[in-house]
Amino acid sequence: MMGTRISFSRVDGKPTEGYLAKAGHDHAPGVVVIQEWWGLQDQIRGVCDRLALAGYDALAPDLYAGTVVPYHDHHAAEKELQSLNFADAAQNVVRGAMQYLKKSSPKVGITGFCMGGAVAMLAASSPEISCVAPFYGLPPEEYFDASKLAVPVQGHFSNTDDFVTPERANTFEAALQKAGVLHEIFRYDASHAFMNEQRAVHDRAAAELAWKRLLGFLKTHLS
Repeated sequence: MMGTRISFSRVDGKPTEGYLAKAGHDHAPGVVVIQEWWGLQDQIRGVCDRLALAGYDALAPDLYAGTVVPYHDHHAAEKELQSLNFADAAQNVVRGAMQYLKKSSPKVGITGFCMGGAVAMLAASSPEISCVAPFYGLPPEEYFDASKLAVPVQGHFSNTDDFVTPERANTFEAALQKAGVLHEIFRYDASHAFMNEQRAVHDRAAAELAWKRLLGFLKTHLS
């Protein structure tokens, strides 16, 4: 791992923690990376490291405050997910991470995976960010208002997902279209969580294509 665990301030001033991997130069653009429902796993830290190698300061806030759930334990993951206050996570922790990066980064984007995709979209109307890229995760429709979005969106979804179904991805795309939000939505013939190389559902070809698309999107909107 290239990065380090840091403390930073939530928007309400309380301390919180996360994993920060820094680019090799000052004033690099920043990316907030939001975890899956498993917690701040090595795989999410690895995403931060890869973004740092690509020239970004990447910060993954620890939304579970140190709890990491083993990949096989769906019951424990669901318990953590249900005990997470999503509004507080988006408005206080994630936005605090954006503000931390903005101290040295001219522009900041946000990406998230599974549960993190939902949190990223909930935080996407924060004034600190310049773009958002959810991976196979969206908030419930009643909590998402596309008309409040002022930044470009790049979405990545699975054609076989029963978490964010293809129909749900279509509805999301239609809402962005109707609101006039600049967007590109990609769909993959791969399983939910195909980006996670620590799990059996990992799909190398889909993951590499999505990563290339993400880097292109970040370069366009953050550099």
